[in-house]
Amino acid sequence: MYLPTTGRAAEDLLAELARLKQHDLPVRGGQVTAYVYDTGRPEVHDAATRAYLEMLEVNCLDPTAFPSVVEMERQVVGAVADLLGGGHGVFTSGGTESIMLAVKAARDLAARTRPNAARDPAAGTRPNLVLPVTAHPAFHKAAHYLGVEVVAVPVDLESYRVRPGDVAAAIDEDTILVAVSAPSYPQGVIDPVEEVAAVAAAAGLPCHVDACVGGWLLPWLREAGAEVPPFDLSVPGVTSISCDLHKFGYAPKGASVLLFADPAMRRGAYFASAAWPGYTIINATVQSSRSAGPLGGAWATLQALGREGYADLGRATLAATARLRQGLAAIPGLRVLGEPQSSLVAFAGDGVDVFVLADEARARGWFLQPQLSYAGIPANLHITVTGVTLAGVEAMLKVIAESAEAARRRGPATLPDGLVELVAGLDLESLDDATFASLAASVGVDLRPGAGQPEMAVVNTVLDALPAATRETILVRFLSLIYTP
Repeated sequence: MYLPTTGRAAEDLLAELARLKQHDLPVRGGQVTAYVYDTGRPEVHDAATRAYLEMLEVNCLDPTAFPSVVEMERQVVGAVADLLGGGHGVFTSGGTESIMLAVKAARDLAARTRPNAARDPAAGTRPNLVLPVTAHPAFHKAAHYLGVEVVAVPVDLESYRVRPGDVAAAIDEDTILVAVSAPSYPQGVIDPVEEVAAVAAAAGLPCHVDACVGGWLLPWLREAGAEVPPFDLSVPGVTSISCDLHKFGYAPKGASVLLFADPAMRRGAYFASAAWPGYTIINATVQSSRSAGPLGGAWATLQALGREGYADLGRATLAATARLRQGLAAIPGLRVLGEPQSSLVAFAGDGVDVFVLADEARARGWFLQPQLSYAGIPANLHITVTGVTLAGVEAMLKVIAESAEAARRRGPATLPDGLVELVAGLDLESLDDATFASLAASVGVDLRPGAGQPEMAVVNTVLDALPAATRETILVRFLSLIYTP
């Protein structure tokens, strides 16, 4: 029974939450190098939590009913605009929503100004957006939802940056938007924003910079002495930029800002409907009703840290990243991919199976994020360096060195004979849940509730050997099964 007959006391519920969370990765301390961002300053997190709870039940649906929402959003968006070259912004729930709204605004702009572009359903043509293969999948998600095609451009396999000439060659009469990353998540490098924005402008197209990771990080790294090329709305031809505050802004999850150079283009991200007899509908985001908790948490975090706090975190992050890269270079069999310009570092293995290394590190209490091979880029492990990393970087390097040596001794993950070929030949959509669960069990993944975290080297090796479309089908089936009651 999922709903109790009678209500439960708060103490009982909190005890139950503690039990449910016992196998979760820790969100503080820096031993989880993805998904969470930690300042190492408990007082900042406390301020954000208290502000989040204060705004929890305030609804952003109608800003005229809750003017606090308007004032707080003005301040938060204004802080981002001050840092990133000005502009007119929207506070969203995260990078995916920011990117989705940027794509919507570009699509609707094209529909107004180029009504014949990619609008022939009989011919099967659709508007498209041009972006590097390293661009975040949020663009693919936005395209899927909004009826847009993705034209993915390869990157240079030494620098991992897109080449402006390749972007220019990919643009056609149906293109509505060009996108670049500052930085791209996989290798932490910054695409040539100035050159690509010039290409887009010459074609009469908007250019979006995905700075979801770097928007609130790169300016502080620059202030700390890093060489950071121009990437924001001050760059001619850049028409929009996304910046997540729940990453290096260290706000609670649910906080991102999308900035437009032109307020008219920002209006293209909005949605209004008067075609019904109910209350007035005007939304600045994909969501309608939404808690102002994330906005309150973001506002409080920015206010609690201030410029000096973020500058200190920027210096610590830059120092930790430099030490991490230096330390990785000294570990036999490991090599950093490219020349990261941010605090995202990816490393591959030569004679060391990185998927096995990740399992070894997790057994030692550290989570390193596996990344599958794609478009000529090898399988690797990804580390996000945050403000708290400097205090633990030597411990991290020690664990990585020990895990690399253990992985070298174990050798690469061993797959059952014919497994990859079997999976590749299956009609995965037609399998029932029981058969799919049995297939998962054959590689050591027990999908039963409470089964715990399995080693993932074999799973990642199987996924790495399959084409992207098959990977996606497997992941959808996995997600569907684990959420089945």
